[in-house]
Amino acid sequence: MKNYKRGSPLAVLGMSGVGKTRIASMLRSQDHWFHYSVDYRIGTRYMDEAIEDNFKREAMKTPLLRELLMSDSIYISSNITFDNLEPLSTYLGKPGDPDKGGIPFDEYVRRQRQHREAEISAMLDTPLFVGKAKTIYGYDKFICDTSGSICEVVEPDDPEDPVLTALANSCLIIYIAGDEAHKEALKARFDRAPKPMYYNEEFLRSCWTDYLAETGMPEDKVDPDAFIRWGFARLIDWRAPRYEAIAKKWGVRITANEIENVHTPDDFLTLVDDAVKAQK
Repeated sequence: MKNYKRGSPLAVLGMSGVGKTRIASMLRSQDHWFHYSVDYRIGTRYMDEAIEDNFKREAMKTPLLRELLMSDSIYISSNITFDNLEPLSTYLGKPGDPDKGGIPFDEYVRRQRQHREAEISAMLDTPLFVGKAKTIYGYDKFICDTSGSICEVVEPDDPEDPVLTALANSCLIIYIAGDEAHKEALKARFDRAPKPMYYNEEFLRSCWTDYLAETGMPEDKVDPDAFIRWGFARLIDWRAPRYEAIAKKWGVRITANEIENVHTPDDFLTLVDDAVKAQK
């Protein structure tokens, strides 16, 4: 973002778990910043109908719920919040054995493509919400809390990339970079609680092909959690250089170690000020 000054709109990027949402929530609660969560926008604006239809599809398998739905006696909706994105994750699902909660790989790819389009649309809405934050809600300060998969839907080397152009024209882009210790901590956390997420389709297909070859298992017998644990370890290394390219060409870079020492909005904004100065 050209002509940055303290209080200008910000956008934080980085892998899930490096502190994006913690920082955005802190600015919102302690310093009256408007918090635009891209994941929340995806789940409540662009994928809400698909998520709710999936819930209804499952409910229709139960005779009692089917009868109540067909008579309009009940309704089903998701309850996505900034801190609970479980309905979105559940919809994305995991490929593999249906007896272990998996879905067919082709259906998984279809839902991944839906997420890609939704994420692009939600990112392109950022300038709109910068304006709404001020003119409707009375916020002078704005932070965009991006999805961990933003690096999968942009081309950092393209100076006319539509998503990065829209974001950089409205916000200062800040990449929060983890080190090897953070990488291992993310892997350990994911191992404890593997969750569905979005992948670049080329990368995803490569992982799926390699995993099937390595394990010798048919698609419908793959343990869904085992596959996404295996894929997540690769994903961190895949995403790191893409994030670095975004920071180098479109924004600034700070580290997750620095974020860990942030306890107040002023702490964070001082880090940002220093990163901008270092870039000049």
